[in-house]
Amino acid sequence: MSIIYFDCFSGISGDMIIGALLDAGLPFAELEQELAKLNLTNFQIKSEKVVKKGVSATKFSVSTDEHHPHRHLGDIRKIVQESGLEEPIKETVLQIFGRLAEAEGKIHGVNPEKIHFHEVGAVDAIVDIVGAVVGLHKMNITRVFASPLNIGGGWTQCMHGYIPVPAPASLELLKGIPIYNGGVNRELVTPTGAAIISTLCQDFSDLPVMIPTQVGYGAGTAELHIPNLLRVIVGEKNHQHDHTHHGHRHHEG
Repeated sequence: MSIIYFDCFSGISGDMIIGALLDAGLPFAELEQELAKLNLTNFQIKSEKVVKKGVSATKFSVSTDEHHPHRHLGDIRKIVQESGLEEPIKETVLQIFGRLAEAEGKIHGVNPEKIHFHEVGAVDAIVDIVGAVVGLHKMNITRVFASPLNIGGGWTQCMHGYIPVPAPASLELLKGIPIYNGGVNRELVTPTGAAIISTLCQDFSDLPVMIPTQVGYGAGTAELHIPNLLRVIVGEKNHQHDHTHHGHRHHEG
């Protein structure tokens, strides 16, 4: 029973989440074993140590020979439902994809069920989303917290051409969440990262009072003038501190 805090000073993406969890102690073999339950054959996963601006981190990557798949929400549902994953994992993964479909649908003016998932329907995006949920589940994380999100700025390229950062679908997913542009001119929060964190996180604010037990750094691909890392802090909530500071404990729904 642990809590996790995502420190998103350089944004968040699916692969950075998995890299950070592996760095904080999630066994790679366990992740591999779970992802094999997806019955998708054409992908390989890799975990390597890298250094970003003097900080050692784990870089997680997925390689696939799949070209421009056009999956719908129904296709993704079928892959997840027919997998050997545990029910709570399936449920959370489908919730994340449902949010993504809704956001994409709204942006493109199309029914969410009819959305052609381009980038996010590809095998690597499916692996990133499932891997992130699996990792949190296997690490017995019961509550997720995060900092406000540094979203970056400028322009990014997608299948439709150049679009402003944050990508419209990402911004749709980030409604109600504190975001800021920390002066980096590129996309720091991907639609996958936005979908995962907006579905799982209870509260976006400063670091809660907690006792850290594990810390991990997940690396992004680009070299930036800041460390392109996602930091995770895993630990226990310090209820004793809550008790003394608030006079009473807040009842958690």
